[in-house]
Amino acid sequence: MAPAGSLIKWQDGPAVDMDFPKHFILQALSVLLLAWVLVHCQTPIAPKEEEEEESIDCPLECRCTAEGAVDCAGVDLTEFPEELSNKTRQLSLQNNKIKEIRVEHISHLHQLETLNLQNNCLTTDGLEDEGFEMCEQLAYLYLANNKLTSAPKVLPPSLVSADFAANQLTRIYPYTFGHKPKLRSVYLHNNKLTDAGLPDHMFNDSDNLEIITMSSNFLRVVPNNLPSSLYRLHLKNNKLEKIPAGTFDNLQNLREMYLQNNLLTNEGMDNETFSQLSSLECLDLSNNNLSVVPKGLPRNLMLLHLEKNYIHSIPGDALNSVRNLEYLLLHNNKLRSRSIHPAAFQGLKKLHTLHMYNNLLERVPRGLPRRAKTLMLLHNSISEIGRNDLALLYTLTELNLSYNKLTSPKIHREAFRKLRMLEILDLSGNALHRVPQGLPRSLQLLEIKNNQLNSIPDGSLTGMEKLQKLILSDNHLKLNSVYQGAWMELSALTTLDLSGNQLTHIPSDLPESLEYLYLQSNRISSVSASAFEGTPNIRGIFLRFNRLSVESVDESSFAHLSNLQVLDCGTGNTDLPLKKDEMEGDKMVEEEQET
Repeated sequence: MAPAGSLIKWQDGPAVDMDFPKHFILQALSVLLLAWVLVHCQTPIAPKEEEEEESIDCPLECRCTAEGAVDCAGVDLTEFPEELSNKTRQLSLQNNKIKEIRVEHISHLHQLETLNLQNNCLTTDGLEDEGFEMCEQLAYLYLANNKLTSAPKVLPPSLVSADFAANQLTRIYPYTFGHKPKLRSVYLHNNKLTDAGLPDHMFNDSDNLEIITMSSNFLRVVPNNLPSSLYRLHLKNNKLEKIPAGTFDNLQNLREMYLQNNLLTNEGMDNETFSQLSSLECLDLSNNNLSVVPKGLPRNLMLLHLEKNYIHSIPGDALNSVRNLEYLLLHNNKLRSRSIHPAAFQGLKKLHTLHMYNNLLERVPRGLPRRAKTLMLLHNSISEIGRNDLALLYTLTELNLSYNKLTSPKIHREAFRKLRMLEILDLSGNALHRVPQGLPRSLQLLEIKNNQLNSIPDGSLTGMEKLQKLILSDNHLKLNSVYQGAWMELSALTTLDLSGNQLTHIPSDLPESLEYLYLQSNRISSVSASAFEGTPNIRGIFLRFNRLSVESVDESSFAHLSNLQVLDCGTGNTDLPLKKDEMEGDKMVEEEQET
């Protein structure tokens, strides 16, 4: 213990006289401790979020976040917002009425990464080039749907994606999109660009560019010196007449090219035009002026779209190189069966979809691809199907022969014998008098509407245990046109459409699986109590435009149908009221008919 009268010096504290009583010493220490707490612990500390928010200058009409995002979209701004923080990283100004951007507006935004100005009123005169050049971090620039007539002369090398679509651009400059090592995508569609408005090396040193869209302009020649990194090229809806030799030779990475809706002819390209595109998978040349399927197509092509040309022939070697082709679309052309070489499709082992509708085919072409699954031959002039015309199409699942000139005597009874995987067959819009014999038992949908059917011969539906929908509307069928028990054989049938025929009664022996029965526009005059005894699962019955009256309909015929949702027998019958459930079913009727 310290001697009497001495002082004790506490660390970082005052000296204490030990002659004082102990309780005075303790009181003094308590006071000193309280004072220290008041000085050091009562100063308020602002929350971290508030400090960060105070560092962001946010325009009155906008919303800002601490991460540097400023959202001023769709607030009817007529001028560029002032006093933006130099920490702004994303600036959204789309859907306003901004007319100009001066250098001082954005020159201080050195951290800006995304600038969205689409759907404004910007003009070239109101856009000062130097401003964008000072945005050293700018990666995404959206200026679509403005009134620009020429692109900015210089954009920063940090640019990753630029969207100038739907302006009035007539001119691009070498440093607009050139010398941009990070640039990935450029959108210039829906402008007024011509060949004269493009520099020779508009993408020079932009060696990572993957997507270019220049559709809906006024280009007559495919731009040259396209970057080798290109993945997708859109040039549809231009005035392209010619593809200069070697234009695509360095595009080893190109996978999709869209050249539809132009003026291209076979003379405007050569046999090597597409041959070097080793990665090309999709080529769209539809709606041009081609007269022959072009040669020299790349091996890896998977989809070739040639719709709406003037193609009248397919040479035997035109498609030899495209061993990986899966989709070949040749509809809306001038093809005749005799102008298609028998070996035209030889070797196309992966081709599964072939569209040849709206041509001038007089019969099923020879040598069709053996692996085909979908074959569309509707709207031609095919008048017969021979025994072997379809014999090699073992894998076919959908065949459409509607709206041709087929007659019953001209369809061989064994024409469909090999189609053991066929699920959908459409023979509508021909001149058939009877349902063809020998239809595949694998069918799930059979459509023979709008013919002249007056007979369903004995056994023609036998074995069709997978058939779910049978469409026989708009024919001349009567009750005695159908062999006894025909409907009962269709054990999976859910939809039976017999509308627009000459039936006088509800067909008997309907299958138990039936859910929708279309009988409108017939001559049915009564509904018996037993009419629907065998169809407990039925959901919709359509009987409009018949000869029914209140007295001729036995209400008990519907009493046991617990799943019935639509009973439509109002309009077009005699003195038969339209019930509530019928009115609710009107919309469903229309939707079902459209389907």
